[in-house]
Amino acid sequence: MVRTGNQVAEIIKNSYNKNYEGAVTKDILSLAVTQFTQRFDHDYGGFGNEPKFPTPHNLMFLLNYAYHNNDEKTLYMVETTLEHMYRGGIYDHIGYGFSRYSTDARWLVPHFEKMLYDNALLSMVYLETYQYTKKPFYRIIAEQILHYINRDMTDPEGGFYSSQDADIEGVEGKYYLFKPDEITKLLKNDDAGFFNNYFDITWEGNFEGSSIPNRIKATELHPENERVTKLCERVYSYRSNRNKLFTDDKILTSWNSLMITAYATAAKILNKQEYLDAATKAVEFINRNLTDEYGRLYIRYRDEDAAHQGLIDDYAFFTMALLALYEASFDIDYLKQAVSMTDKMIELFWDKNNGGFYLYAEDAEQLIHRPKEVYDGAIPSGNSVAGYVLCKIAHITGKPIYQEYADKQLKFIAGQAIEYPSIHSFTLLAMSQALYPPKEIVCVAKDKEDIEDLKYYLTNHYEPNTIALVKTEENADELQYIAEYTKDYHMINDKTTYYVCQNYSCAAPCNKLADVKMATIL
Repeated sequence: MVRTGNQVAEIIKNSYNKNYEGAVTKDILSLAVTQFTQRFDHDYGGFGNEPKFPTPHNLMFLLNYAYHNNDEKTLYMVETTLEHMYRGGIYDHIGYGFSRYSTDARWLVPHFEKMLYDNALLSMVYLETYQYTKKPFYRIIAEQILHYINRDMTDPEGGFYSSQDADIEGVEGKYYLFKPDEITKLLKNDDAGFFNNYFDITWEGNFEGSSIPNRIKATELHPENERVTKLCERVYSYRSNRNKLFTDDKILTSWNSLMITAYATAAKILNKQEYLDAATKAVEFINRNLTDEYGRLYIRYRDEDAAHQGLIDDYAFFTMALLALYEASFDIDYLKQAVSMTDKMIELFWDKNNGGFYLYAEDAEQLIHRPKEVYDGAIPSGNSVAGYVLCKIAHITGKPIYQEYADKQLKFIAGQAIEYPSIHSFTLLAMSQALYPPKEIVCVAKDKEDIEDLKYYLTNHYEPNTIALVKTEENADELQYIAEYTKDYHMINDKTTYYVCQNYSCAAPCNKLADVKMATIL
């Protein structure tokens, strides 16, 4: 038995220690789009048969692809899915936020559990779709999700809770279900009839004799309706007092990092200070409660106790959050910490022989083998996010060492994704940074007003690969340490000056933001 066990362990080790290096090509992206197209539900959006999961990073990749390839069919898949997910009962029309998945094709009957990571990623894709299409519908849903997180899922110290239960008293969805007479007693008069009709609350019901509020039958969608909003507030208050919903209040570093990225994205796209404050407070929470004296991360925090050494997901996701927060604030402290966290990620998790990042650190308890997670399931894998942040760090710093790691990581994850790329959607987002070279904007700022102008530009342009740095008199030395090339960027005419580069070519420096908007780098 011992001999057989050792043989099995050796087989497992060998199967995971192969070199899966692959070519990073646009053909992989095109194949993924083909696979998504084949599985796309033209009636209700989403991909494949029920149960249907939101998997927002699929939509994030497709939106990115639509932008870079001017592909209307791909954009159609994104918009159709986002609209029908909102219409269905998977979206909580009364209190906002999305449930985990739908048991049917129409997104009507969910598994009622709400997960932090789903709502973080979904708010991101609704925000990005708003930025790309300029349609207010997507902005409204994103803000409703963020309102739900702030109200129900945020710890007073700034961290974010993990989930809310599906069951009450052992009954699935009891918290969310209504009968018409409940609404009639609560709202009375015309408001009750209007509300029941608006959200399809009927005597027949649509789930075990009761009704899940939904907008599937609606001919037009008006989520920003003052009358509906006020009535929903009353119904939400009634619902909250009718049954108490259990919240899992443990705070996970990786999931919190996704939520920080979402709030930072909202701050950048919507230019709202409250979202920047939420992201900042959550980063402070992680630095204070989920980081040890050596700057290493823990996995979880609850009841003043942090535990378990961080995994690759924690480091990669937190680095992505720090980069997003820098893009929203241009506070160089976040950029410095992102670079430091990248260094720790490489030191602790990098496979020096075959590339890729192991799941747990080199000094953690050694199991039969050190696995590498590459599949982008309900959340992106640590390896795909690591590839994404390495590409960003390489472009920001201009340092060959980071570019070397980025190239190796992209080849590693490309080798994993080549057979069925549509299940590696965040990997494809990482690859797109190499396949579609980013625009790089360095703003040498004279005053804060000019930084606000740059923020306004980034708010109004969906340019997913664009990298922006701000150099000021105060941060020049620190920025030069991170990105040495910025030492040669100076103000011209004693005015704020913009340097715009793409694909190793640069436009002439200019003093007007309008020139950045029009710059075309070949």
